[in-house]
Amino acid sequence: MSLEEYKGVYVFAQQVDNEISSIAFELLGKAKDLAKDLNTDVTAVLLGSGVKDLADKLAEYGADKVIVVDDPELKVYRTEPYAHALASVINEYKPEIVLVGATAIGRDLGPRVSARVATGLTADCTVLEIGDFPLQAVPGQEQKHNQLLMTRPAFGGNTIATIACPDNRPQMATVRAGVMQKIEPIKGAKAVVEEFNPGFTPDNKYVEILDIVKAVTDTVDIMDAKILVSGGRGVGSPENFKILEDLAEVLGGTVSCSRAVVDSGWKPKDLQVGQTGKTVRPNVYFAIGISGAIQHVAGMEESDIIVAINKDADAPIFDVADYGIVGDLNKIVPKLTESLKAEIAAK
Repeated sequence: MSLEEYKGVYVFAQQVDNEISSIAFELLGKAKDLAKDLNTDVTAVLLGSGVKDLADKLAEYGADKVIVVDDPELKVYRTEPYAHALASVINEYKPEIVLVGATAIGRDLGPRVSARVATGLTADCTVLEIGDFPLQAVPGQEQKHNQLLMTRPAFGGNTIATIACPDNRPQMATVRAGVMQKIEPIKGAKAVVEEFNPGFTPDNKYVEILDIVKAVTDTVDIMDAKILVSGGRGVGSPENFKILEDLAEVLGGTVSCSRAVVDSGWKPKDLQVGQTGKTVRPNVYFAIGISGAIQHVAGMEESDIIVAINKDADAPIFDVADYGIVGDLNKIVPKLTESLKAEIAAK
């Protein structure tokens, strides 16, 4: 393998029902940063059927080029045709870096593609940057430059590992939704669009989709919320979440929770914040009855303002909070809600 042949930062632009997923825009934002450090371009890889018209949207969020694989076999996500399509793009165009969203689709697709193109894959990355590897020069060992350094939580979130892939290309990573920042869209931006189709020959690995049943829910996606009122095991009971819901209603916010709450069956997993839940970046995040384990903090530490309420003055959550209140949440939260109601009414 000649590593010098591999150029460019590629992003798998996931789309479902001909609508680009938000994670694609987030990855394009990070790809712009990486490409700038490497003095190269950003390419989005768009797979689907009847998706060519989506290319300009990807250009608005940072794609210099869009490679479109448009085929009826790609209308609905299936592992085999999608893995064949993306692996074929990589073999044909030889990107230096490939980023995939750590969605249900991405977690299925990424490992299969990396195996087909004989490279490594670092999963669930939280930080991506260009640097030297090894991080510190080791006597007698070559230190390679301009490597993709992929950082992810390891051992249940108790430590952080930085991983590189210095001897194979492309360097591949999956990234969780909500971790990277989108750029402000560039209205009217256009990308170079190139169509590529490796050809598809259905075989016994092409599963047949008999029916698609979409879940209907009135639950707000916590990743889109500007204000989150999040509760932990310290709330005490599922019934006691009513006082958090009252606060969220006054603020026009949404209730979320920690893993302990989900594990106890008090709230659905869709509302879970943290390493094994969702990564959120609201304007204001209330952490109520949450101790602040590293697994939870990993999912909310980028919030603009963090307000912690906990009876334990030594709780780790206070280390990341902008404002902290030590005391009984059963007394503090209702008083806060009433005060906010009164202030709003006065206006």
